[in-house]
Amino acid sequence: MRRRPRGRSGIVAAGWLACLALAACHPATTRPPFPPVPEAATTEVRLPPREATRLLAEALEADSIHATRVVQRDGWLETRWFDTATGRPSSHRTLGAGIVRVRAWADPTRPGSSRMMVETVYRPLADPSLPERELDRQVPHDHPVAVKVRAALADLVKRYGGPPAPAAGQTINPLQGDQGAPEDESQDQPPGPDTGSESP
Repeated sequence: MRRRPRGRSGIVAAGWLACLALAACHPATTRPPFPPVPEAATTEVRLPPREATRLLAEALEADSIHATRVVQRDGWLETRWFDTATGRPSSHRTLGAGIVRVRAWADPTRPGSSRMMVETVYRPLADPSLPERELDRQVPHDHPVAVKVRAALADLVKRYGGPPAPAAGQTINPLQGDQGAPEDESQDQPPGPDTGSESP
């Protein structure tokens, strides 16, 4: 008995089956479904994302910041909410910068290098009407955990290298994000308009 040639619908169905099989072999990323906060500490390090993720987790652990989830394949890590005074996980969400959470992302840039973004967030207020993520805020620049995070990133840059040398007349701040702009950028410039205090 001759087999009838597959029509267009048969080809489409076969294509969908191939896509499903491919998806089963490559599951979706385990990363959080949101990016880091805009003020996250950011730098580039000469390490591929997997190595950068592993070494950052080790550096944070050495400074009493324990990552409870480290996914080298997807280039990210996170801690639980923890007490900044004791380093112990918090059993309840106390408002204020005394209870924080650290998350880090490592994204490929040029070959063999990664852009690392590390947020240290807290909850300044409770609002059941908002998604939890929208309540997260980056801690102040001088917060003790943020200081440790920047030190860990700076150590990776020192040991493995950072972004390429800037072009003539250009400066690069190796750690951006919650560190803010370099101090000398504010000199010799008129003050901007007063926009009031930041929203909580």
